[in-house]
Amino acid sequence: MTVLLPSLFGQPGRPVSLGYAAAELFKGICIRREFDVWAKHRSSPIIDWLRSLAGHAHTECGGRGVGAVGMCFTGNFALAMMTEPAVVAPVLSQPSLPMGLGRNDALGLSPGEVACARRRFEDEDLSGMALRFKSDIAVPDARFRELERRFGSHMELIELEDTDAGGDSPLPPHSVLTLHLKDNDPHGATKQAEQRLIAFLKARTSGAPWPPETRRRRAR
Repeated sequence: MTVLLPSLFGQPGRPVSLGYAAAELFKGICIRREFDVWAKHRSSPIIDWLRSLAGHAHTECGGRGVGAVGMCFTGNFALAMMTEPAVVAPVLSQPSLPMGLGRNDALGLSPGEVACARRRFEDEDLSGMALRFKSDIAVPDARFRELERRFGSHMELIELEDTDAGGDSPLPPHSVLTLHLKDNDPHGATKQAEQRLIAFLKARTSGAPWPPETRRRRAR
């Protein structure tokens, strides 16, 4: 499985601190025009470039299609990218956009992008995944319930407790697959979620079957 990791913001490899995270958040909200953090029913402009990247990756690597993993600022990007036919496995990890009051149940997608994802899930027998820590105020409960309402059994929701979090990050439980992944505990909830995600991406992009029973909502 080939992995492409576009660097959309920040400095790759730099240790995370509260100050660094706050500065990048400020840039994303107030300066960078590629990101729209407030829109309830519109995706960010950078999605167009990511769709092109997905199409290029599929042409270069082959297989059934490509998976897209969005995290935090980019969490909802994976679903928006499904208007590109090459994207067959969207994953939303702690999808934090849109921000602000009155946006808790918003997905940050246009009606056309939502309709496209729903249609492709049904017509092509596809599915997606979404992950979060239950206490994460950046990822409201209403947003996960909206994912469940819109996509039903085609969206597997994995929700974790604070006690499942690992790592030594100064930030509260948020980053399921990176900062708060308990990497040294193969039986822990975050590691199990990571392995489930990897199996999902391998199955979907290679064309192997993904059993229906694995799509049901899983909450701890």
